[in-house]
Parts: sequence; structure tokens; C-alpha cells
Amino acid sequence: MDARADTTPPTNVLIVGVGGQGVIMVSKVLAQLCQRHGLQVKQSEVHGMAKRGGGVFSHVRFGPQVWSPVIPKGEVDILVALEWAEGLRWLNHLRRDGGTFVADTQQIVPPISFRNRSRGARSAYRPETPAEIVDQVGNGFALDATDMAAGLGNARAANAVLLGALSTALPFSVDGWLEVLSQSVPARTVETNRSAFLAGREWVETADRRPTAEAAVVHAVVAPESQDTYRLEITEAWCKSCDICVKMCPERCLALNDAQIAVLAVPAACTACRLCEWLCPDFAIRVVREQEPAAVT
Repeated sequence: MDARADTTPPTNVLIVGVGGQGVIMVSKVLAQLCQRHGLQVKQSEVHGMAKRGGGVFSHVRFGPQVWSPVIPKGEVDILVALEWAEGLRWLNHLRRDGGTFVADTQQIVPPISFRNRSRGARSAYRPETPAEIVDQVGNGFALDATDMAAGLGNARAANAVLLGALSTALPFSVDGWLEVLSQSVPARTVETNRSAFLAGREWVETADRRPTAEAAVVHAVVAPESQDTYRLEITEAWCKSCDICVKMCPERCLALNDAQIAVLAVPAACTACRLCEWLCPDFAIRVVREQEPAAVT
């Protein structure tokens, strides 16, 4: 990219998601790559109260000259969404004359969207399908990045899958992207993130760009089926007694025991909403789906 073309307007990339998904990692990789190409870069981000589950967005603007760190509404060239509803929430910031929409179809359904707390209850989550949204924006890519990353061994590398998808819309070399990405993630995850990046890039370059209903796999925080059974797994060695799960449990079924370790104190009240699993900063809680109970004859 020629940095001397100072009359070129900046390129505007908006990355959105929720806490814990790696929004900031994506924006930092992009910003560092732009700097290596001699471009001016301005990055502005808002964290979701530094807790997993809160909204996070990051503006990245780069070009020969950039005056403001904030992208005006309607002037986003590329919108990258790590969570489906967050992508729809920011969709009105995308340019209507050629803007590109890249989104994970992962749905993280806020518990507050369920007025009925019973299992199997319907939520007020955004009902739009990937096909409907892609039809609206014209140049859109909705992929199940979380499932792709899980298939590579680490679902948390979904942000690298989307980074690979994003890379197809920008004029930087694959080697340049991979070099910066490798320097931005923990050493033990480098190979997984590189594979995830290449998988996302390949998806855009080769896959059918019209998403199907099957592509919209739901990874919901709250969507247990009423007939299924669930159990809570708490890894005691990982629990740091932060009390977040106890305080945030909407059913008040968790507590800290005498050793200050989280326990399921009232199993009958648990609705398997997964909020504790999502909010635990140490990944000490898992809500495990078990087989359906056998029919009574």
C-alpha cells in the first residue's frame, strides 16, 4: 500500500463483540500491521466493564493521514462482528455503498432476554437470519467461526477465523498477517491461531457466500431444551473465590462453601442458563448437557 497517496481517505474498520471474545486482539493485529506498512493508525476502543459478557467495540482507522479515532456513523468500510446480535446492533454504521459485513453466527443470548426463566422458554434475541442480513448489506459473510475454531481444537480462536476473513478485504499479504498474529497470541496457541486464520480466509475465498439456515448454529448462553438434563461441573482448583457466579446467578442456587469454593447449593433451582459458565473469569464452571432421561413405561 502506498503511504504517499495522502489524498486517499482513511479505511474504517469496526470490530464488535462481547467481553472475552478477543475483539481487542483483532484490532491490535490490524493496527500493528498497518503501522508496519507506514500508515497512520488511530484506534479507539470501549471495553465492556472489563468483565466477560459485556459489550466491546473497537474503531480502527488507517491511511496516509487520519485525523479522528472515531468512525462517523454510516462510514464503516468493514464491520467485523464476533457475536451475531452485536453485529446487527452496529449495522447502521456500515456504509451502504460497498461496505463489507463479516460476522460469526454465534449467538450469546443475554439471560435478561428471557422473561420466562423456565427451560425451553423463547427469548427476545434478534430474530434476523444470516441470509436476511447478507441480503441487506450486499457484501456480507456470515460464518460459524466458533464451530470452525472448535474443530481446530480451541473455540476461543474464533477471533482468528474472523481475522482471516477480514484479511481478504484488505491489501496486505498473508505472510504479513500471520507474522503479526503469531507475535500477538500466547506461544502455545500460535499454531492453532494460524490455522484458524487460514481457515477463515479460505472460507471467504472458496465457500458459498450465501449462508444457509444450517450455517446459523446457535451457541446460546441461555437456550436449554426443556426435556434435557444438565449438570454443573466446578473445577475447584480453578475457583478463586471471586463470588461473581454467586452474585450473578439469577436463581440464587450457587454459594461459596467453607473453603470459599463455588458449589451448587440448590440443584433444584438451577435452570442451566449457563450464565455462571459464561461469567466465570477462570473457566472453572461448565454446564454439561447429559442424555435425555429415559421414557417411563
